[in-house]
Amino acid sequence: MVARSSLSHMRVSIGGLEVKMSGEGGGGEDPQKLKRIAAAAYDYDMDARWSDYWSNVLIPPHMAARDDVVKHFKCKFYQRYIDPDLIVEPMATSSSSQPARPSATSATHESSTRQRSTGSSSRPSGASSTPPPNSTSLRWDQQTIQFSVNAWVFVVAVLAIFPLVPKNLSDRAYRLSLLGTACSSVYSLYSLYGKPRAWNLQAVQVWFQTVIVTKDFIYSVYCLTFVSSNLCLKFALIPILCRALEHVAKFLRRNFSRSSLYRKYLEDACIWVESNTTTLSILSSQAEIGLGVLLIISLLSWQRNIIQTFMYWQLLKLMYHTPATASYHQSAWAKIGRSVNPLIQRYTPFLSTPISAAQRWFLR
Repeated sequence: MVARSSLSHMRVSIGGLEVKMSGEGGGGEDPQKLKRIAAAAYDYDMDARWSDYWSNVLIPPHMAARDDVVKHFKCKFYQRYIDPDLIVEPMATSSSSQPARPSATSATHESSTRQRSTGSSSRPSGASSTPPPNSTSLRWDQQTIQFSVNAWVFVVAVLAIFPLVPKNLSDRAYRLSLLGTACSSVYSLYSLYGKPRAWNLQAVQVWFQTVIVTKDFIYSVYCLTFVSSNLCLKFALIPILCRALEHVAKFLRRNFSRSSLYRKYLEDACIWVESNTTTLSILSSQAEIGLGVLLIISLLSWQRNIIQTFMYWQLLKLMYHTPATASYHQSAWAKIGRSVNPLIQRYTPFLSTPISAAQRWFLR
């Protein structure tokens, strides 16, 4: 009897936090409560996957600074990589003057979860099977639209580069994939940053300085540069394919991780894409630099377009200095310099002066 009583109360230490548990079957702590405590105590800073995950979360900057938003996405990260059985509730976006709604929603959710785990089919009289409306549904719609567009872009881009497709169909698929990526990038910019607060020079300048350093702006200009050109370079689809592949894999991992079809056919591919985002970014940067070289070579042909070449090299200059793409482009340019500079100094030293002038323009 004493031994049984001693087992009725025990303490479990999770990440430095002590949780008191009362034993005896169903009388213990709610398992979801223990999982939430473990998620809160997890050392995210020591997990390299967290920094990569957080850098790919598409939310406005003012929301990224909120503690409740960071905690919500930490729970999502913990659910994906550590404990898939953790139930992450929708993020409450109501104002601070209504503090009781999130807790009420949490209690209702925990109660329904407990009933399902015990096999009970009864429901509270006032309970509803649909979650309360909030901004999560709006965010879900935006993500679904982005997924649909990027999946369509990926299929059309693969069709454009497939060698057995007729040339007229391939060229049309090439332009449609560029247009789809441009629309996806502009929609993402609008959903994250909206429009200028006022249509005057100062407000537009502030808004433009905010969006010009984003990858979505760079990709929108990139696509418009090639879709308006008579020169059809299928090589330009490599960054488009990489971008679409990352977005599609991320959406499938977030929303279909418990689907049997996903686990059977797509899980390995999506895991590989998410674990090799750096490789895809390096491939995209190298392809973008290679396109700049091809445009310079095209100036010697009848399909030359001086304005497009100049605009694209301005875009490459922006990619070199923008934080979102700078590390990959600077690394690629440094590798090119280590390989090309010795050859120029040895065989064509007369090119050193114009190349130095071009470097000064590119780096300033």
